[in-house]
Order: sequence, then structure tokens, then C-alpha cells
Amino acid sequence: MLLIEAYPAAEIVDVSDSEELLKQVWSSKWDVIISDISMPPGDSGLEAIKKIKEHTPTTPVIILSMHAPEQYAVRAIKSGASSYLTKGAATLELVNAVNHVLSGKKFLTPDVVSVLADAFENSTNRKTLEQLSEREMEVFIMLAKGKTISEIAHEISLNANTISTFRARIFEKMGFHNNLELIKYAIDNQIV
Repeated sequence: MLLIEAYPAAEIVDVSDSEELLKQVWSSKWDVIISDISMPPGDSGLEAIKKIKEHTPTTPVIILSMHAPEQYAVRAIKSGASSYLTKGAATLELVNAVNHVLSGKKFLTPDVVSVLADAFENSTNRKTLEQLSEREMEVFIMLAKGKTISEIAHEISLNANTISTFRARIFEKMGFHNNLELIKYAIDNQIV
């Protein structure tokens, strides 16, 4: 509704998942793309951004997500997004973000700027979530919420052995020795 009100002559298309998003990108030229992070089935929003930027590198992508910037903003910007907004901030900032990215600039809220600055500052002196793959990050968040290997496997339709492998990689990359350390890290860093 905000976009229709701000751009009454614009063609605005709503899609239900990443597959449909990518079909739209392949079939038409868009001035701006607004995507979520969580778009099952298919690719995550971050994987979709990478594919969009490969296909049409100059098209700006705005991420509009329910996830706090601490969880995905750095990853989204690294994937090629021009802006990262939480759905709570969208009513105040979405039109500004669209105007900025259409003019070729990035649009970053103060919260995102703070997260990016922290990530930059900490990238050399501690292990961060940015080193995890998209699937590892998804498993990390579920583990941090206290889900078991079998619950995660069922929820994302993968084998429990595969989830155990992701867990082992997360532990190795982040230096965790047990789930308690993972959960403490997630709470300390306001990820869950």
C-alpha cells in the first residue's frame, strides 16, 4: 500500500516465493526489487540476491525482513543488497529507501549502520557469523532456539546426518564446544 500510494503509476508485482521472484527477474526489467530473507521453497532471499546481481548487476535490491539487522544485514549487503529494512521500520523508511536506491545510492538505517560498523570492527579480532554459509546460518538459528537435530531436519527437509554435519561445521568455524556455548553466543549477540 505504501508503494502504491507513493508511486501510483508504477507496476508493482507481488510474488510468493524465490522461484517466482527469479522468474520475474529473468523475464522482465525491474527498476527495483524488494525481497525478504525467508522465502521457502527454493533459495533463501540471500541466494536469490546473488542470482539477481549476477543476472542484472545494476538493479537495486532492498531486503525487507522480519529478522533483526544483527541476524542478516551484513550478509545481505555482502550479497549485493542496496538496503536492509526490518518490517517494523518499513512504514517509516520504505519509500525513502526506494528513492535512494533508485538514485544509485545505498540506504542504511542507523541500526544497520551500527551492525555494519560492529562487523567491520570485529572482523579481524573474533569469529563472526558472516563466515557461515546460508544453510549453516539457518541451522545455527534453529539450534540457538533450542531445536534438536531431528526437529531441524524435519523442518527444512534434510537428513539428520546432514544437519549434524552443518552443526559440526558451525562449531568448528565459531569455536563452539557444545550447544550451550552456541546458545549463549546467540543470546549475547541478540540473535534469538
